[in-house]
Amino acid sequence: MTTHLTVGINSNMKAELLLRQRHQTADNAFVELRVWRVPHPVCGSEHEYKYALAYVVKGICVLRYDNEAGKGDHKHVGPIETGYRFTTPAQLLADFWRDVDQWRPE
Repeated sequence: MTTHLTVGINSNMKAELLLRQRHQTADNAFVELRVWRVPHPVCGSEHEYKYALAYVVKGICVLRYDNEAGKGDHKHVGPIETGYRFTTPAQLLADFWRDVDQWRPE
């Protein structure tokens, strides 16, 4: 399910919502995916995408990929924050789902 909408990031900057999904992965866990195309790179990133991908278990975000302004591309795995090398939206999603699979119970 891909929805194309226009949403505001700042008063003078519009972004196109490319992906907004929520997947229930277990009774107590879900994934939320949000990706926008922005007219100018977010401060700290060198590409035209803004994203926030999260895996939440028992109400706690255990995995998050995002490119918060000023911090650039990075991911949070538990309490650890590390840089992330963004290449394409498709690779971003593949990397995120691979990490989600590592967190899921067998």
